[in-house]
Amino acid sequence: MSLYSPILSRLADDDAHLRALTAQLQDPALAEGGGDPAALIPLAKAHGKLQRQLAPYHAYLAAQKSLDDTTALATGDDQDLRDLAHAELPTLTAQRDAALDALISSFLAADELAVDALILEIRAGTGGDEAALFAGDLLDMYRRYVDLQPDLTFETLDFSPGNVGGFRDVIVSIRGPGAYAALAFESGGHRVQRIPETETQGRRQTSAATVAVLPEPDESDITINPADVREDVSRSGGPGGQGVNKIESAVQLTHLPTNIVVRMREERSQHKNREKAWRLLRSRVFEHFDSQRRAERASTRKSLIGTGDRNARIRTYNYPQNRCTDHRLNQNFPLTPILQGNLTPLLTALQQHAKSERLAALT
Repeated sequence: MSLYSPILSRLADDDAHLRALTAQLQDPALAEGGGDPAALIPLAKAHGKLQRQLAPYHAYLAAQKSLDDTTALATGDDQDLRDLAHAELPTLTAQRDAALDALISSFLAADELAVDALILEIRAGTGGDEAALFAGDLLDMYRRYVDLQPDLTFETLDFSPGNVGGFRDVIVSIRGPGAYAALAFESGGHRVQRIPETETQGRRQTSAATVAVLPEPDESDITINPADVREDVSRSGGPGGQGVNKIESAVQLTHLPTNIVVRMREERSQHKNREKAWRLLRSRVFEHFDSQRRAERASTRKSLIGTGDRNARIRTYNYPQNRCTDHRLNQNFPLTPILQGNLTPLLTALQQHAKSERLAALT
């Protein structure tokens, strides 16, 4: 148990903070309207978020208390109670250990579990038209995965089509409980090996695309001063007919402190493009500062998982051998189910590997 003492100590502090928030929310002055009603909203939101995050800790405490109480009975004076207690100890110990394992898993994945939405960016890399087709295949793979999850939704924000199909780049939003936790480790270089549709002589080709997974924070999770953002509008290009090109509907936002630039042009409505641009800007600014925090926290750990290193090759999709290889796991998976969206075995293995890496770094 000493291995997890730092985690349990941190969670005890968080639990004390939760009790303080509960006391604030139950303050009669606030309940009777004596305080600022607007102040209740972020307070209640922080309370609910912390309460959800601490649910595994409370389950562990309950399991530990049951084990402690039964252990005390096992050393008492009543023989019958001692016998009953001894019979229950193995089950209660297993329940306590399972609760502790669930607690550690949730703690190590707290960054991912705290966010219920993500921005997924797919960009064609080396390989020309074949790379654009591959980017389209990756988009279909993730869309099918979302379709298989009852609580997730998929929304296309912006895209640039390829010359013969697929996409030069595409940006989508995926929302729902566990979305970011499931897909957080998809960032990186994805490589495909196959005979492309564009190949006339039957030669196998290697092409690539990059995937970036950005947490899409709630507006209350990050505040961007509008004075720090320059907005430029222009006419949209690409498909959509004459109306798109005549109306200044494309919106470009520049976050001056970080020089992060986003451009949204898919919608004919300038208002809708502006709304989507702000969503993407919040995600990129949030990721910018969050990645700095993660780098400082994990400066001694050089693992592709958890670092979001987008330049690293993380996976190869080998069509001739019907094999998908994740290079961080050094493990192969059948390709056909992966392309059909059955990513759960792969994603679960990545989460387990991340847990092991983070626990090693913590200790």
